[in-house]
Amino acid sequence: MTATARRGKWFLKEPRADASARIFLLPYSGCGATMYRQWPSMRDGVEFCAVQLPGRENRMREPAFDSYEQMALALAEALRPYLDVPFGLFGHCSSALAAFETAARLCETGPAPARLFVSSEVAPQDGPYGYFLGLDDEGLSRELAGLLTGMGVQPHPGLIDLTLGVLRHDVDVNKRYVKPDPPVLSCPITSIGWRGDYGVEPRLMDGWSRCGETQTVLFDGGHYEFVGAPDGLLDLLVRGVR
Repeated sequence: MTATARRGKWFLKEPRADASARIFLLPYSGCGATMYRQWPSMRDGVEFCAVQLPGRENRMREPAFDSYEQMALALAEALRPYLDVPFGLFGHCSSALAAFETAARLCETGPAPARLFVSSEVAPQDGPYGYFLGLDDEGLSRELAGLLTGMGVQPHPGLIDLTLGVLRHDVDVNKRYVKPDPPVLSCPITSIGWRGDYGVEPRLMDGWSRCGETQTVLFDGGHYEFVGAPDGLLDLLVRGVR
């Protein structure tokens, strides 16, 4: 497969060959890889690779995954050519669960991640949980508008309408994710909470310790603070894969 073909599937740009480590960033519910537009491409030799999932943005015509397990199977194989250096997986809110399933798959098949980073999400055995799960389309539209604004994007009604179906599908996938006995990962986990996050309060994230060796970190900011690539978060990710 050519580099161009690979890039058109899973990345907006091909990962760099000279990276000393990579962190694969999974998109938030309803969003695609461009949600990480404010993030740098590299920091201290560690590359941040925003993953593009099917069913959104330039992959809108492809069917979206119906479960995190299904996504993990495909994503683990898609990432394999880029696992030649230490790597981590980062997911925020529901995408943390997708990152967990992908990490579990890679821990089984190798190579295992250097670390899994989960932000603003309860552990698999403690869900489904989240205020998004109870919102109607009007409520989800308001959340989308707030998220797009945080990304520096004007939330035009047409864009909201286009994205709402993707978000609704992702919410339904989250509702179906029930994991009372999750696997224990062979890689360490960093659980990231945000002091101003009233959607997933940090105190609700203690369950990640059941899923593997877990470090807990708390930052200032609300639910969407991560979109702006705060220095503390970036430094944490870089340290975690070294």
